[in-house]
Amino acid sequence: MRNKPWDAQLAAWFVTPLASSTVVQPNHFTSLRLLTGILGCWLFAFTDQINCAALMIALSNFVDHMDGELARIGSKTSRFGHLFDLVSDGIVTILLFVSIGYGLSTSTQISNLIGGILAGFSVAFIFHLRYLIEDRVGKVGTQQPGLGGFEAEDVLYLLPIVTMCEGLQLFLHAAIIGAPIGAMIVYRQYRSILRGS
Repeated sequence: MRNKPWDAQLAAWFVTPLASSTVVQPNHFTSLRLLTGILGCWLFAFTDQINCAALMIALSNFVDHMDGELARIGSKTSRFGHLFDLVSDGIVTILLFVSIGYGLSTSTQISNLIGGILAGFSVAFIFHLRYLIEDRVGKVGTQQPGLGGFEAEDVLYLLPIVTMCEGLQLFLHAAIIGAPIGAMIVYRQYRSILRGS
């Protein structure tokens, strides 16, 4: 457990009492992750409640760990649950950047929407490649880079601070640059695995 990121450790602590439950299943948490994530994206795209939207995304990101931890601790893993989790991750993460771009776009700043779509499709490409890598070499091949108990995706926990400091435009610009670079890195990793097999 000490090798897990901090949020995964906290999620495991939360779900451990539910491990023997026949009522609460991992897919319930996956559904909650999907719903809170979509709500956050909707708020970003169609309202000015960006602080609430950011909180929903941060919550969704945390709940994303609860399904996997419950599945492992309670021996409740399933192929459907794993795919449901991957699809939910992809949907929420892709919609996040598109909805931020849409929410920031105006008739004079349509570039925000285009940039959000670019970041979203880059993330979709990353998720697709990670699925292919996992299918070939297992989950160990898709581990994200981390430092001090934090992973790259943990930056989403900072989103409420970003919105409170009015830094959403800067966050989007960072994603427009970073997501395609991330996609190229994962593509190189995938090509390396193909050459090694």
